[in-house]
Formats: sequence, C-alpha cells, structure tokens
Amino acid sequence: MDLNARWQADLESWAIPDEILRTTTVNPWLHNVQRMSRRAASEISAPAGPTYDRARQAMGESVLDVGAGAGAASLPLEPAELIAVDQNPEMLAELGRLRPDARLIEGRWPDVEAPEADVVVCAHVVYNVPELAQFLVALDDHARKRVVVELSDVHPTSWLNPLWEHFHGLVRPTRPTSDDAAEIAASLGFDVTLESRPAPEPMFPSAEEMADSACRRLCLDPSRAPEVIAAAEALGVWPSRPRTFITMWWDVRK
Repeated sequence: MDLNARWQADLESWAIPDEILRTTTVNPWLHNVQRMSRRAASEISAPAGPTYDRARQAMGESVLDVGAGAGAASLPLEPAELIAVDQNPEMLAELGRLRPDARLIEGRWPDVEAPEADVVVCAHVVYNVPELAQFLVALDDHARKRVVVELSDVHPTSWLNPLWEHFHGLVRPTRPTSDDAAEIAASLGFDVTLESRPAPEPMFPSAEEMADSACRRLCLDPSRAPEVIAAAEALGVWPSRPRTFITMWWDVRK
C-alpha cells in the first residue's frame, strides 16, 4: 500500500459505525464556531510558536489560508492581502468580521479557484483530508515562497478514545499521525522541516464545554453531560491532557 492510500485507510478507520450514528440527529464532526473564534482572538493577542515564526519569516504581501476557520493561523500575520478558503460559511463570516478586507472563498480545497500567495498556511485541517498528497501539492502550487502546515501530533479526537471505549465499547485507531503526513510530504519532493510546541492553551476552558463537545462527538444525548464529566475524570481525560502541535514547513521550488 502506498503512503497516500495508507493515510486514507487510516482516516477511514475513524468513521463512526452506522449503528451509533443512527442514535443522533447532530453531526458529530461539526466544529464550534465560537470556540474557533476564541482561539483566533487568543492567537491575535499573543502570536507565538513556529507556525507563526516560519510564516512571518517568509512574509511578502499576501497570505493564503486554507481551511482558515476563524483565522487563527493567518490573522496574527497581518498581511497586506489575506485570502481565506473554508467550506464553512459561518467560519468565513467570523473571519470576515475580524478582517473585513479579507478575500473569502467558500469551498473545499483543492476544488476551489484561488490565487497564488507569497505564503500559504494551513492549520489543523489535514486530518480531514483523505487525498493528502493531492491536497499538499495544491498548497505548494499556490505558494510563491513557503508552505506552513500545522497539525497535532496525533488525530485531534484521540482524547476521546477512552470515552469511546467506556460508553460504546469501541476501540479507536492510533493512526495516522503527524509523522505519516510528513512522510507523504517528503515523498512528494518537498524539503520538509518539522518543529513542535506544546499547545498554547488547554483544549477546553471548563468541564462543561468538554462534556458538550464529547456528547456531540460520541453521539450521546446532551443530558448525559454530567455522566461524561464523571467518566472523563475517572479515566484521566479531564482535566485535559497536554497536546503537542507540529509545524511542517517547506520552501517552494519554482
């Protein structure tokens, strides 16, 4: 199995079984816009870390943010021109509120039409991308100087694994990882550098917000939040364990 096919198969192993999905009317994969906006505001107020540093180091006039969310990776850079791509219109609207002159492109990368930029950034997106090689090539094609990708060292919902087993008897996967993503990027001929940092803030500010997210992702009724909090405390899921973010970057060759 080639690297990209292995990545795709590993991602597919995270699918929620149909018999569990049928118990909920809420999309368990949706992101909380308010939480993403809070993260963007935090990054703007105190930009730091290798993702910011490596993007800033190569800055020209323009930045293209792919899977921009509310703009946590791009707004702190304060580029003269900001192009943001995201398939969630609510996320784009929030980014537009924070940066009214940003060019907003709604759609899924790399299917959308977007201009080149000096620096392309992409933060916390790749674990949602089955065709990772194609995705990374498109990032490289749209960058004049540098591509900067941030991701967690392990799948971002790995923190839920003990709760999946507790509530559903379901053992979750352990792959793919950031090393797998870097291996694919290197196989494409990109001169990849990896840097790591502790996540700048806890995943959730309170047990209640953790439980709200866990109920949605575990396909549990929200009324079970107290039960989730108790289980999370007993299993060492709460308080949240420290996370590690990986910055994967390379300079383009054109």
